[in-house]
Amino acid sequence: MPLIAYVTVGKGVLIETEIKRSRFICSVHPVETETDAEQFIQNMRKEHWKANHNCFAYIIGKKQEIQKASDDGEPSGTAGVPILDVLKRRGVCNVLVVVTRYFGGIKLGTGGLIRAYAHAASAGLNAAEVVKKVPSEQWTVTVDYHLSGTLENKLRESAYIIKKIHYSDKVSFDLYASQEDGQAFLNWVTDLTNGQAETKKSHELYLEEKLPNPSNTSNND
Repeated sequence: MPLIAYVTVGKGVLIETEIKRSRFICSVHPVETETDAEQFIQNMRKEHWKANHNCFAYIIGKKQEIQKASDDGEPSGTAGVPILDVLKRRGVCNVLVVVTRYFGGIKLGTGGLIRAYAHAASAGLNAAEVVKKVPSEQWTVTVDYHLSGTLENKLRESAYIIKKIHYSDKVSFDLYASQEDGQAFLNWVTDLTNGQAETKKSHELYLEEKLPNPSNTSNND
């Protein structure tokens, strides 16, 4: 099955904000299955059993097939849905966001709750770093020594990523190229070495590409 590009988070994080004395603790966690998500939600509920609410939303599947949200006792549509909307706007999948609220004594109202939960979710995603998983391939390119210097210099100037260099009777470069660049990469190596390179594809994998933080350019969330 061919690899599919998708957007997710690079790491799990925990980040806290305070709005009108209420504490909003946002936990962002990469998940692969609903079972993973539900287990993490249960763990958060046990850890924050004194909290007023543990609201959440998650999207699972590289085509965002599974989507679920919960207000956990907050007025309908004021917590889970705003969190889910943030996930959908960012286009992420395989991500769970739990926002735990410790009530501070001041009611926020419907609009205030929606903004607070959306803000907490956005802050969590920004801290977790949204990344694009790019379908890629690992190649080994082998050349004679007299070509190795030029090839290494050109590789380091290019978008291709050198993983390791092996020196024996010849020089072999293990490197990564995106799948969509596969044929262009082969043509590039052939032209650069006048067809004197041996190329071999070993396997497919995902590489991460960090995406811009929208808080640097927009206040939409």
